[in-house]
Amino acid sequence: MSVAAHPAVSNVPGTPSAAVRAPQKGRQTKSAIVDAALALAAQIGLEGLSIGAIAEVMRMSKSGVFAHFGSREELQLSVVREYHHRFEQEVFYPALGAPRGLPRLRAMFANWMRRTSTEIDSGCIYISGAVEFDDRPGPVRDALADSVNIWLAAMTRAVVLAREAGHLRADADERQVAFEIHALILALHYEARFLRAPGSLARAEVGFDNILARHAAMPPDRAPGR
Repeated sequence: MSVAAHPAVSNVPGTPSAAVRAPQKGRQTKSAIVDAALALAAQIGLEGLSIGAIAEVMRMSKSGVFAHFGSREELQLSVVREYHHRFEQEVFYPALGAPRGLPRLRAMFANWMRRTSTEIDSGCIYISGAVEFDDRPGPVRDALADSVNIWLAAMTRAVVLAREAGHLRADADERQVAFEIHALILALHYEARFLRAPGSLARAEVGFDNILARHAAMPPDRAPGR
């Protein structure tokens, strides 16, 4: 008497087939590699990344890592894209829940400060990358610059909305305000991460309030002629 064969696992309803599981596993592996590369780049810079270094961290073969990216440059680009994605998720998108005007601009800065406080020890890809690639044309520099410009454009737009809401003076230059806020964050990184100066975060918060005060709309009871 013959024994009926058990159905293959792939034929069981709800069970992914090998053909489906393979790409999914590949995506998970690539995501894990990017996570490791991002953590490493924050410490040693994008230029410090190499297929061999990541293979060692991941305990994979060099060919295994190479298969997911194809080149060191693509690995670097993947890190920049992931950093930008996380930056948007932590800083930009949560701020959209705040009302337009100064509340949203303040939320963006508060989120930025919160992220910056964690990067004092780990490092910021935007800042270290600018030092590494400022005079090195190519896809990695372009990706870094595009990411920073997207964020600065969003912050500049928030300043415009604050001006339109009457929270800032009618003649407030949105590019100037955004420039001053960006410069404040750069100074914070230098003071806190490089100089290890105590109280840097508090001074940055005071600096932000001073920027807004200089560009704030004058209350009606203090307007000229009143």
